[in-house]
Amino acid sequence: MKIAIYGLSGDNISKKIFLELLSIAKKHDIELVVEKEFSSIISNKNYSNKIFISHKDLDRTYDLMITIGGDGTLLRSITYVRDLGIPIMGINTGRLGFLATLKQEMLHSELNKILFGEYDIKERSLLEVSVNNKTNFSDFNYALNEVSVGRKNTTSMIEIKTVLDGEYLNTYWADGLIISTPTGSTGYSLSCGGPIMSPSSQTFSITPIAPHNLNARPLIISDETIIELSVKGREESHLLSLDSKIISLENNTVIKIKKASFKIKLASLQNISFYKTLRNKLLWGEDKRNA
Repeated sequence: MKIAIYGLSGDNISKKIFLELLSIAKKHDIELVVEKEFSSIISNKNYSNKIFISHKDLDRTYDLMITIGGDGTLLRSITYVRDLGIPIMGINTGRLGFLATLKQEMLHSELNKILFGEYDIKERSLLEVSVNNKTNFSDFNYALNEVSVGRKNTTSMIEIKTVLDGEYLNTYWADGLIISTPTGSTGYSLSCGGPIMSPSSQTFSITPIAPHNLNARPLIISDETIIELSVKGREESHLLSLDSKIISLENNTVIKIKKASFKIKLASLQNISFYKTLRNKLLWGEDKRNA
């Protein structure tokens, strides 16, 4: 078995998790390949890490990528996996963790199972973004969670003209607008009042950020819809965000958003489902009437 390891932090918790992975891998002749920057901060004198530097160093011979961190770490890892079809499993060292669902306290009981392939794989849709009909504006123009536009260098609202499949929908007067996948519906979109969508729902959502027109409500659309946005405001530019990547664009730039031609595979423990995660993370089971 061949596993890629990715993380962002060299804190004690991450080091402990890495050493545990390393110990099991050595016992069972599992090959671990560690992202270069993470290897340098997590380095162990007793182990010379095999490393990868970019997505070009990965291929379909990898069975799994394990991320050590929170949801943000897992989101960054897709820039390495891309369309290779390598499943990603997140070990959560963060706070909430809707994507990185494996808890630290579960490692002892579950890690052996993971390293021997005993996990479920679910495919998740991505958003593909082009700007003025160009896809080369970014090294990786895809987002697993959401694509958003927002104001820049101003406290004034922006105007976001929104067109769906060539038909004008609305011009939102707001701080910004979020286009979310079902995967991202429990993230930024949810905090702005957007709906939670099941990963199998084949939908996207459009959620305004602090809209000035109070009748502007989140909208769920088919994930086959092609979305076009263009922004105007008092400043000459605005921000475009693809998950954690932020790009500055001139106003009136046409931003086209559609479903990507490939999907990301997320690996999870066999006893963890999306609805169980919702109950646990959002404390839905804490209502005393459910006892």
